[in-house]
Amino acid sequence: MKIWGGRFSDAMDEAFERFNRSLPVDRRLVLEDIEGSIAYAKALEKAGILSSEELNQIGKGLSEIKKRIDKEPEWIQESADEDVHSFIEAHLIELIGEPASKLHTGRSRNDQIALDTRLYMKRATIRVQVEIKNLMRDMLKQSRSHLDVVIPGYTHLRKAQPILFAHYLLAYFEMFRRDYDRFQDCFRRTDVMPLGSGALAGNSFAIDRDSLRIELGFSQLTRNSLDAVSDRDYQFDFLSAAAITMIHLSRLAEDLILYSSPEFGFVELSEAVTTGSSIMPQKKNPDSLELIRGKSARILGHLCSALTLMKGLPLAYNKDLQEDKELLFDTLDNLVDCLLVSQVVLKTLKVNRAVASKAVQSGFLNATDMADYLARKGMPFRKAHELVGKLVLHCESKGIELQGLTLAEMQTFSPLIREDVFPALAVENALEAHSVFGGTAPSRVREALEQADSDLNAYE
Repeated sequence: MKIWGGRFSDAMDEAFERFNRSLPVDRRLVLEDIEGSIAYAKALEKAGILSSEELNQIGKGLSEIKKRIDKEPEWIQESADEDVHSFIEAHLIELIGEPASKLHTGRSRNDQIALDTRLYMKRATIRVQVEIKNLMRDMLKQSRSHLDVVIPGYTHLRKAQPILFAHYLLAYFEMFRRDYDRFQDCFRRTDVMPLGSGALAGNSFAIDRDSLRIELGFSQLTRNSLDAVSDRDYQFDFLSAAAITMIHLSRLAEDLILYSSPEFGFVELSEAVTTGSSIMPQKKNPDSLELIRGKSARILGHLCSALTLMKGLPLAYNKDLQEDKELLFDTLDNLVDCLLVSQVVLKTLKVNRAVASKAVQSGFLNATDMADYLARKGMPFRKAHELVGKLVLHCESKGIELQGLTLAEMQTFSPLIREDVFPALAVENALEAHSVFGGTAPSRVREALEQADSDLNAYE
């Protein structure tokens, strides 16, 4: 059924009709569209457009449609209707007749779709936040279980300084904490009710928009009808937050791909999240993490597509905006999948304590601690830095680490070096020395864990 055909005398081209249809995508909004229609019917009754009997009939008819969709999802999937709005309107007319034809009074598909997507995105945002919290919780659990594990920290993918494995995981916790907060901001800006804006100029009937807002669970009303039907900023917020979250997931994936490789061996991925090779029997491939890394590009592309889609659109609504929903839905689906798979990866991750312990004993991870030691003895840090560089060069020529030098050898480089240098070079002391707020000292990491746990519980 065409809900706009009165002005037309010729049939639509078949190829264009297929091209124009959005139901295969926007059918996903059917429950939100029904919810909005029920609320709008109540507003029409309050405005004297519908009788109480007509309101009752519309409510029952919409409930019947919802029940059938719940029971027979293929019903809407196989429909030939143009979009989700015309699907519901056509079947409501079939069920109850003329009262259904009054439901669109003062309402446009423009403010209808704006409402549907905002309702949907509010729920989608909460869903994403729940999965981010679950992932953060898994990080805290792994951190608590491995408070004694030390791994090399890296810059430029070269060994830099020793850090606690828990400190490493808490770095990602902070990233996902910011992601959670970004989605909270996204929810706030999505939580604005556009219904009653009409096609672009507002509603010419006595619709109580504030009652509609309360009925539909929004905290604010849109303030300008032109903006309300053409605004997609809240979608950009969601896509942007999703893209940043995927960057963080991708970085974590890259780390774990490296750290689980035989060349590193700090962690082992479970068979639940790895695959084999079709030709090489020995392989255990980190496909779960590679897919997460790959899907980050897809979601970054969706953000770029959405921004490009809007960049040249004049006010108010344009059919270009039909393209937004596919980007949104695919982003949501893939983001949630990546969060769920990341949770499994972390839950089943095994840490190889022996390999990690061995790794921090080589690579001059305590070179900075040696320079700090000399600085505490009164040597200017830049001079200490240069001296330790020479010590490292000397050690490399001998194939040993700094702690492998004798005191006498060290003192040929500086008389400031005393017997107390060896405790300063020990991994345990090197860690504890970094006891500033936010540092990797075990005492600070335990504090950070307690605070993170408290913050996560507050999110509930």
